[in-house]
Amino acid sequence: MKVITDRKLIDEVVEIGVDEIIEKDHFINALKSGRRLNIKFGIDPTMPDLHLGHSVPLRKLRAFQDLGHQAILVIGDATAMIGDPSGRSETRKVLSSQEVKKNMKNYLKQAGKILDIKNAKVVYNSKWFSHNMVTILELSKAGTVQQILHRSDFKKRIDDDQDITLLETLYPLLQGYDSVVIKADLEIGGTDQKFNLLTGRRVQRHFKMPEQDVLTLPLLEGTDGVKKMSKSYGNFIALDEKPAEMYGKIMSLPDALIVKYFNLCTNIPAEEVSQIKTAMDTQTLNPKEAKMRLAREIVKIYHGEKKAEVAEKIFISTFQKKEIPEKMEEVKAHTGELLSEVLVQNKVLASKGEWKRLVLGNAIHALDKHQNITDQNLKVTEGLTLKIGKKRFLKVLLK
Repeated sequence: MKVITDRKLIDEVVEIGVDEIIEKDHFINALKSGRRLNIKFGIDPTMPDLHLGHSVPLRKLRAFQDLGHQAILVIGDATAMIGDPSGRSETRKVLSSQEVKKNMKNYLKQAGKILDIKNAKVVYNSKWFSHNMVTILELSKAGTVQQILHRSDFKKRIDDDQDITLLETLYPLLQGYDSVVIKADLEIGGTDQKFNLLTGRRVQRHFKMPEQDVLTLPLLEGTDGVKKMSKSYGNFIALDEKPAEMYGKIMSLPDALIVKYFNLCTNIPAEEVSQIKTAMDTQTLNPKEAKMRLAREIVKIYHGEKKAEVAEKIFISTFQKKEIPEKMEEVKAHTGELLSEVLVQNKVLASKGEWKRLVLGNAIHALDKHQNITDQNLKVTEGLTLKIGKKRFLKVLLK
């Protein structure tokens, strides 16, 4: 495939949805040179599902692939057994090789919803790490204890008297060595990966190679609107999510995330996204309508246009008032009471454990707000009409 050097197209790829590029001038000159670059994105199969948070770097990798560059997807089946310490307040559970194999069973199928897998290079880092003590020993010379412990998450854990294993301190060097093996020209990652990506440059320098440039992307908040999307937090939207479920979860997002999701998760041009933002800011466009467009666009990417249309019809029929029973169960609550306690005390739910499970499963819908309830500590501040599970409807009235 011919490498595209059109400056406008290059600018779109390196500007839209990008947080930082190190070294930007060097990288743009490389893109303009017409040389086919090795663009790396690595992912550890610590969980079996890829979600929209993973789609952000995968979509950027695909954008470079469309410019004619070599997309390299590194599956960290070796590093997954250690676990990336980035942002961790405690030591991650070490995975067995069997758990890793199970987790990555459908990774390529899911990544293939975004990447042109046939023309991408997929590598597994167990190929160069398994039973290779010489490499590990050589890598240990590429960094210093001071550099590794300087990272903010490690410093915080030391201050909080939390353990840091020697294995965790090796992780950035191992990720960096992936870049040595594949001769990466650029590595893509979230802003939380910056330390690891820069370590990749140091490791390449140690092995007397040209240093990769680094491109960081914003982290995508999950359905709770607060924490980054993660299966661990239960706030994720899986790429394999059923169309109607995916549509409904997107509709549960806080309005403040609409523009960010348009920019990072859809193919809508930046200029049109800007128009959508202006229309919402000037109240000429209802955020609900913008969110329905967002949900339709995302579902279309992963399931096709017809299934996106069906998902929208299901959502409309579920949340339109005409589908809500005229008579339904009612409970009363004082302003400020925890909704979970109200529902348990009135025997609507059996326990707070059931409440937590339903909230994490996006199975409690506030019909009058057209969104799922994602806050486990939600307090009652107004009357609510709830749909619990698939068939139970309930009104919460203020005393």
